[in-house]
Amino acid sequence: MDCYSIFCFSAFAFFLLFLLRPILKFFLSPNSNSNSSDNPTLPPGTLGWPYIGETFQLYSQNPNVFFASKQKRYGSIFKTHILGCPCVMTSSPEAAKFVLSRAHLFKPTFPASKERMLGKEAIFFHQGDYHAKLRKLVLRSFMPETIKNIVSDIETIATSSLQSWEGRSINTFQEMKSFTFNVALLSIFGKDEVMYREDLKRCYYILEKGYNSMPINLPGTLFHKSMKARKELAQILAKILSTRRQMKHDQKDLLGSFMGDKEGLTDDQIADNIIGVIFAARDTTASVLTWIVKYLGENPNVLDAVTQEQQSIMKRKEECGEDKALTWADTKKMPITCRVIQETLRVASILSFTFREAVEDVVYEGYLIPKGWKVLPLFRNIHHSPDIFPEPEKFDPSRFEVTPKPNTYMPFGNGTHACPGNELAKLEMLVLVHHLTTKYRWCTMGAKNGIQYGPFALPQNGLPIRLSLKI
Repeated sequence: MDCYSIFCFSAFAFFLLFLLRPILKFFLSPNSNSNSSDNPTLPPGTLGWPYIGETFQLYSQNPNVFFASKQKRYGSIFKTHILGCPCVMTSSPEAAKFVLSRAHLFKPTFPASKERMLGKEAIFFHQGDYHAKLRKLVLRSFMPETIKNIVSDIETIATSSLQSWEGRSINTFQEMKSFTFNVALLSIFGKDEVMYREDLKRCYYILEKGYNSMPINLPGTLFHKSMKARKELAQILAKILSTRRQMKHDQKDLLGSFMGDKEGLTDDQIADNIIGVIFAARDTTASVLTWIVKYLGENPNVLDAVTQEQQSIMKRKEECGEDKALTWADTKKMPITCRVIQETLRVASILSFTFREAVEDVVYEGYLIPKGWKVLPLFRNIHHSPDIFPEPEKFDPSRFEVTPKPNTYMPFGNGTHACPGNELAKLEMLVLVHHLTTKYRWCTMGAKNGIQYGPFALPQNGLPIRLSLKI
């Protein structure tokens, strides 16, 4: 090798070492090896490849396998690195309570890609007074006293959806996504939603594809396409806001709540939070409904019990000469169906974890959680612990005849950042299950036992079924 080549090689090696120095420092930090009680260590675990970390391992396989293997090897608290973020994962009820109940230490957050797509002003990313104001506005629109007035509208969407599935093979998850999307728009925009539904759907469907992508905003990347759709979505929302202001009368939907003069929210803040609510209200609820269809199909005794409960509501309304339409009071007479929803949320654990971020260095059980690191309470591990729920893989709604112990069942999170829309989600599930079980039968098409991941756990291929009217 000549001198010039040696010089070039040395220069390149020096440059490469310079670039990698922060990463090497991160991975070889003395913190990771110190055993001094005065100098708390990072939790045990591995960080995987630089930047990529263990993202692929988490999202490409059964999350039970990933989490269980980590917990078995390292214990109930361990470190990892996913979606470009160093993380600490916790898998005990006590740790989950510690993280979720201390909003001053752990702020809500998401991976960078999702933060940029939802918008920095969305409720998920804030604490303190701004978060409290947003939560009050959302709760005001989703509290029972408000949503009980849209039961008939949700029922119309449910029956229309089911009728469109009759006599054909469908992808359950995709169809449930359409159903929950329409309910989300109803709760946000009221009956005005029909005017904007298709444009909002077109843009949002592009946007959502990039939620769990790496935040690389280069032409051709999934993230870039999603951000373009996000910009167009914001423009559509700006038109809706302008139209609503010209109407000059208060409406009880979420948009009306956000637009109240005394609330003082900017158009950007309103847009970010509307996109955030659509995100929170759609895929998770659609996933739960998909699993409900699967579990009811696999458990005839449970299906019979739910069907009888729902038929008794219809019969009672007929005997009393009442309108056939469901009411809020009717949904309060569905205890068996409610337990099916609870058990589905536990077994499927749609949200395997939630994201928080340490706002300062925190020491928990002798381990250091550095400022800026993501902290993930693992709901799935807690929900599948045999010490808490015997035979955790078994679908058994009767287990919820007894209230679970505190901090052992958290399908909607916990603390000040618990999901404020859980009553609406439960309502739309009850309404759809009522009409599904009393009017239809279905059979699964293709593989029955496979599960796919990314990011939600779903039945294989979205659970293809064929739906038909009962004779």
